[in-house]
Amino acid sequence: MINKDRILSLFFDLVKIDSPSLKEKEVAVYLRKIMEERGYEVREDNAGKASGGNTGNLIVRIPATGGGEPIAFSAHMDCVQPCLGVEPVLDGDVVRSAGNTVLGGDDKAGIAMAIEALNHLEDESIPHPEIYFVFSICEESGMHGAKNLNTDLLPAKDIVILDSSGEVGTLVVAAPAKAGIKMIFTGRSAHAGIAPEEGISAIQIAAEAVAGMTLLRIDAETTANLGHIDGGTVTNIVAESATLTAEARSLDDGKLQAQLEHMEACCAAAVDKVGGDYKFEYEISYPALHVADDSTILKRVELACEKINVTPRRVPTGGGSDANILYGKGFNALTLGIGMSKVHTTDEFITIDSLTGCAELVAEIMKS
Repeated sequence: MINKDRILSLFFDLVKIDSPSLKEKEVAVYLRKIMEERGYEVREDNAGKASGGNTGNLIVRIPATGGGEPIAFSAHMDCVQPCLGVEPVLDGDVVRSAGNTVLGGDDKAGIAMAIEALNHLEDESIPHPEIYFVFSICEESGMHGAKNLNTDLLPAKDIVILDSSGEVGTLVVAAPAKAGIKMIFTGRSAHAGIAPEEGISAIQIAAEAVAGMTLLRIDAETTANLGHIDGGTVTNIVAESATLTAEARSLDDGKLQAQLEHMEACCAAAVDKVGGDYKFEYEISYPALHVADDSTILKRVELACEKINVTPRRVPTGGGSDANILYGKGFNALTLGIGMSKVHTTDEFITIDSLTGCAELVAEIMKS
């Protein structure tokens, strides 16, 4: 059986350690100590140096005690702000923060589940194949840990990511690609009271472009959003420049490209109408994830669900995670719902049943 008191104690210890993105070192030190005291090999890669953080990803190798293909489990060490000085509170069967911070179940619940699942196998002397834990950095600030992961330290090709909302048995089989967009509009400055006709307002160009854009929910697979606008100086000068930042996401690469082309065409049309110039720049932040119906890791997880009388439920998601990056690197990646709720808010919580139930599922997946 999963030890409820043990997983709660571990989870409380983890969430009390401050770990905003790029400052996960104290959590890494804590986890390294736990793993090395049990005799496991712990390696740290250079993802921290590559992304400007104070620690890299931790990769833990647990030797096989039985047959089967190697398997990896991943959870990230960082949390979104406000995450300093977390005070976890046990309210009946629910764990929440005291209210001034996030709880940090995203994703320290995933870390606790992986470790408790391994504890259970060891308690019961249950054989398992070679297992790897990946405790990653900077997931919340752009998946920089996964992007800079030293894959030479991770020979397992099947990887389960413990980092999604949804009850036990939720399997994320599709997640969108995301493009970060920057639109720079250039006009011509002039005195707004004396010679406004000599100017071209960059803000007006931007407004014209936005007015033509189809945004927010595009279709069932595609979204687009404007995040920030900056431009101009004072009211008596026609604005010479304006910048818009935005994003677009889609489960379909073709639809994502079509949305990007549409948004740029709106910029070009605005310049044709108002004058001035524009630059439209974008970068694909991460690729779309699609888990095939015949995926070995999907079959393995669904079989594990059945063995513990949990009904597996395949779902898509609108957000990206380390899974997108790992999938793009060639891993057979599958994300599990771990029961965390209202993440990224000070109302975040997780139930004890989710902690223990997901740990039980992870333990079943680990078995030979």
